[in-house]
Amino acid sequence: MLSPNEKRARAAKFAADWKEAGYERGETQSFYNEFFNIFGKSRRSVASYEEPVKKLGNKQGFIDLFWKGMLLVEQKSAGRSLAAAKDQAFAYFPGLKEIDLPRYILACDFQTFELHDLDKDQSHAFGLQELPEKLKLFAFMDGGEVVALKDEDPVNIEASELMGQLHDALKASGFTGHDLERFLVRLVFCLFADDTGIWERNILTQYIERRTAEDGSDLGPKLAQLFEVLNTNKSKRHTSLDEDLQEFEYINGELFAERLGMPSFNSAMRAKLLEACKFNWSKVSPAIFGSLFQSVMDAEKRRAIGAHYTNEQNILKVIGPLFLDSLKDELKRLKARKDTGRTKALRDYQSKLSKLTFFDPACGCGNFLVITYREIRALETEVILEANKSLDLFERESKVDVDQFFGIELEEFPSLIAEIAMWMMDHMMNVRLLDALGVEPPPRIPLKKSPHIVHADALETDWGTVLSPDNCSYVFGNPPFSGAKQQSDAQRAQVHRIANLGKKKGTLDFVCCWFLKAGAYVNATRKSPGIAFVATNSISQGEQVAELWPLLFSRYNLEIAFAHRTFAWGSEARGKANVHVMIVGLTKAAVQPQEKRLFDYPDIKGDPVENNVKAISPYLFDASSLNNPHIVVAEVNQPLCGQPKVIIGSKPIDGGYLIFKENEANAFRAREPNVEPFLRPYIGGVEYLNGRRRWILALQNASPDQIRRMPEVMQCIENVRKYRLGEIGPKNSKNDEFDPPGISSRSLAKTPTAFHVTVLPTSPFLAIPENSSEAREYLPIGWLEPPIIPSNKLRFASNAELSHFAILTSRLHVAWLRAVGGKIKSDFQYSIGIVYNPFPWPDLDDAKKEKLNKLGQAILDARTAHPQSTLADLYDPDTMPADLRKAHEANDKAVDYLYRTAAFASDRERVEFLLARYEQITAPAFAYAANKPTKRGLR
Repeated sequence: MLSPNEKRARAAKFAADWKEAGYERGETQSFYNEFFNIFGKSRRSVASYEEPVKKLGNKQGFIDLFWKGMLLVEQKSAGRSLAAAKDQAFAYFPGLKEIDLPRYILACDFQTFELHDLDKDQSHAFGLQELPEKLKLFAFMDGGEVVALKDEDPVNIEASELMGQLHDALKASGFTGHDLERFLVRLVFCLFADDTGIWERNILTQYIERRTAEDGSDLGPKLAQLFEVLNTNKSKRHTSLDEDLQEFEYINGELFAERLGMPSFNSAMRAKLLEACKFNWSKVSPAIFGSLFQSVMDAEKRRAIGAHYTNEQNILKVIGPLFLDSLKDELKRLKARKDTGRTKALRDYQSKLSKLTFFDPACGCGNFLVITYREIRALETEVILEANKSLDLFERESKVDVDQFFGIELEEFPSLIAEIAMWMMDHMMNVRLLDALGVEPPPRIPLKKSPHIVHADALETDWGTVLSPDNCSYVFGNPPFSGAKQQSDAQRAQVHRIANLGKKKGTLDFVCCWFLKAGAYVNATRKSPGIAFVATNSISQGEQVAELWPLLFSRYNLEIAFAHRTFAWGSEARGKANVHVMIVGLTKAAVQPQEKRLFDYPDIKGDPVENNVKAISPYLFDASSLNNPHIVVAEVNQPLCGQPKVIIGSKPIDGGYLIFKENEANAFRAREPNVEPFLRPYIGGVEYLNGRRRWILALQNASPDQIRRMPEVMQCIENVRKYRLGEIGPKNSKNDEFDPPGISSRSLAKTPTAFHVTVLPTSPFLAIPENSSEAREYLPIGWLEPPIIPSNKLRFASNAELSHFAILTSRLHVAWLRAVGGKIKSDFQYSIGIVYNPFPWPDLDDAKKEKLNKLGQAILDARTAHPQSTLADLYDPDTMPADLRKAHEANDKAVDYLYRTAAFASDRERVEFLLARYEQITAPAFAYAANKPTKRGLR
């Protein structure tokens, strides 16, 4: 049997040899022959390839690799779904004899391993480069039992709980605030150092056990003395210093320089600290260190540990297209060189890496900076290893260091732990370099350089004082999200000032400030720093598009260099926050790449599909066909193409005192029999879609004497008056439909029987819900008729025809809605000014209208065939009737054909075509506006 060190060495070589592999059919057998060799085992002696097996339904299957009774491997090409591979592996089980059923399933795509232990119901996932550290998982290769590796979860729950318990105990004793935060940061660094070789292993644990009293009474002073020692060069320490303290390395004069107030420990608190000391901190990844330990400061956050931690995969989606992919490609080309200048080119490349600077102006706990540092150091390590293959001696010391990294963070504690996380990653990358070279590089203790993390408000800070734009290479990160309506007054003022909106109120999200500040920052230098931020997808939808993007394009001369369209931004941890986001990379127009990278997500939670395009529009579509890729759909007050006018329904601003549910309306009629002529059905989007009904007291046509003879009605009117004056709240305090009264509503208090917006239809009207679920493939619209009064949650047109209905309910129009409309949570918001009015309608003659009329009627007839079903039932993708779907598909085909004879391949293609059509329609108007004569002549 091979020694553990020999297997580790073989595993490291295997990982290096196969790091570029990814093709299932062409490389699987060689891959596993060499994999088995790691353990000194011949694959041929125990396992076979392409083992035939019958699946359910008597279908023939072939197992990629099968070791009877032990292991079943399902191999995929790089990037393919391993969840599907696991499912495929289980599909083979019905065709296997019970004695041959494997204990382990391995799903692999060459770069990622997922090992499933079916006996213990445990799963372990890790990357190829981690294989040397994970060999205990494959103990069965030598006939042994798999050892479940500690800390499989990248967000180490146990570590967080240990620190959380210690934090709570310290806080309960009265030790709080800055001193507590700084103390915990120092302590965690010491725990990490004790397990990772920064100093002699376990000397912290031994010091506390041997040199402090069991009751904890002297632990605080002893730790204060330790911190002072860590801040003192060994040559300057007292010769009489405790010999246990002498063993500790000198760290630096920054991390331990400040004198802190120290906590008073008791025996229980000392026991908690010792429990933390005995935990294996070498398994805590610096990549998640920040988010992990920020949670210890807040018990509520701790319960959803890691909920807002950004996983590595998503960070790489930002830094990959921004700089990492091009750096990897450059290194690959250098390694392929055979000429005499190869070594110098590698030296120059390393020097280039050491001069890059990275700036995250919303760095939080440093996740983006830490991962970036790891990736840049990994490239440098590869350079050093590659150069050392030649006869030329190559400097083995790392030139990349943490002082190339800059950040701004609003809260103090995250800014502190961001620094620690960077130092931790620096140490781990030094260890990796040592492992790779087989020799020890020069130590970095004491710490001579530090990351530049500034504790400040990024929106009130001149970024140039943190890092001059002349010296900046890249700006990136994940700034805070907050919609226009959710912002505090202070945040709203910051947005208004940074966007320089003047008298306009604006609807920009908080995240827009970082885009705008970054634009001003890079515009202040002749150099061309790249920009990439994560953002809510709302900045590429709705009215924000016309507010934000012209500023970035025109004011700051930026172009979109790459973008990830909407996808689920998840966390690695339990309680994860899955919000929908996008990523946008920007560069100066003068240095924009000829081909832009656009990443699309067919499955919002799946992997992206990359497309290379000539231009990307602010809606994150291919803008190659547009004359002006910057074009945005501006809000307009009137339809551009002469279609019927659409308006909102009645908005009473009544606090609910004029509105009644069905049972409330019946009770009201019983108390007030004369009210019947004035109670009318009141239908909003929810009622329309779900077949419900509310009633509204509409007194516009009631005479004063009629109203006075109805005391219940008089009370309703009085309540409306008081509500509008702010003297009482809404009828149902739990209902968030009613905004607090404002200045305009107070003026309405003089006429409490009048609505704020009054719409009383006298003929059938086309109704469009303001909001509709994003899951629906079609927009559920249709006709209503008096005495129904539409609420402000319906848009309606009184003179629409079936041909209008056919176009508005088509897939093409819904694609337009999805692209340019805004959202409320995940529901589409049908805006009149952004979605309906600017929509580029096709040219229609009488024959085309007649055809559309028939198709529209067919859709209505199909609905009528299901009288018990609501529109919500009919348009649920899972329950939509076949005849209704067929009617819609016929209508879709006809509407598409009105725009062009060639079929559209996707909704994305539909929108790209519509944007080009919109550009054609609006270009003359925009051109006139831009050159409109003024008193001084042409602009």
